[in-house]
Amino acid sequence: MKKLTAVLLSVSLVASLAGSFSGCAKDAASESSAAGSAAGPASASTAAVTVGSKDFTENLIVAEVYAKALEGRGIKVNRKFNLGSSVIHSALTSGQIDLYPEYTGTGLLTILKHSLVTDPKEVYNIVKSEYKTKFKAAWLDYSPANDSQGLVILKSVADKYNIKTISDLQKNADKIRFASQGEFDKRDDGLPALEKVYGKFNFKSDAIYDNSLKYQILSQDKADLAVAYTTEGQLVDSKFLILEDDKHVWPPYNLAPVVRQSALDKNPKIEKVLNQVSATLDTKTITALNAKVDVDKQEYEEVAKDYYDSIQDKIKG
Repeated sequence: MKKLTAVLLSVSLVASLAGSFSGCAKDAASESSAAGSAAGPASASTAAVTVGSKDFTENLIVAEVYAKALEGRGIKVNRKFNLGSSVIHSALTSGQIDLYPEYTGTGLLTILKHSLVTDPKEVYNIVKSEYKTKFKAAWLDYSPANDSQGLVILKSVADKYNIKTISDLQKNADKIRFASQGEFDKRDDGLPALEKVYGKFNFKSDAIYDNSLKYQILSQDKADLAVAYTTEGQLVDSKFLILEDDKHVWPPYNLAPVVRQSALDKNPKIEKVLNQVSATLDTKTITALNAKVDVDKQEYEEVAKDYYDSIQDKIKG
């Protein structure tokens, strides 16, 4: 009898609790529904977006500017920075990140394994089309900023021999001391590519140095010429000059946001906001931003914030 009474009491208690929880759930659902009615349905543009970056100064700065611009237009942002160049594309396609700053030349040659194209618009059209079909990712507008391979020469030497282009350099190579980092002399898109188009470069001397020392080597008058990327921060110094690739051997590396299509579908504001950011970024601007970090030793977050603050009036999401 005691067991039966205990069972009946247990059943009664469970039923009572179930009713209580059911009532709480209905109340919560009712409150949620009321809140939803008052505030309206959740806006797609408020869905969180994960911004990624590669692991070097320029990409970190630009990614942070993207993040600031999106946050400034009410989009929640998660940051996943400092990803290696070899893994960031797979991070995008696997959904670990929603967008990051990329370079048209990298998309063309490294990701798509496409043959060399040197016209900026053609390169962009190829990567835009193929990323859409192969990766369900969109290339937004590309900026005027071009972080391409280049050759940097001491301005004093360039003035002395009237060297402004790589064609001029080839004609005067026997007067020029070249500071190479070794790899450039053998790589298909390095010196061999130049010599196929411009002819042989018979440098006065050709010594190999660590790439990180090139500006120091030039400044100490141990060499006249070195390999560079066209937005390196040290190029703000007027004693250095990037030579014009007048026969267009190297492909363009214009900077642009690459975004998962699913993220654009959830956040319609992304495209307009990031396109407005890209319109402000040219080679001179990017070089100056890089210099603040690599030369002046500021933190990239600080540099990105200051730049975003300076362009806010140009961004209307």
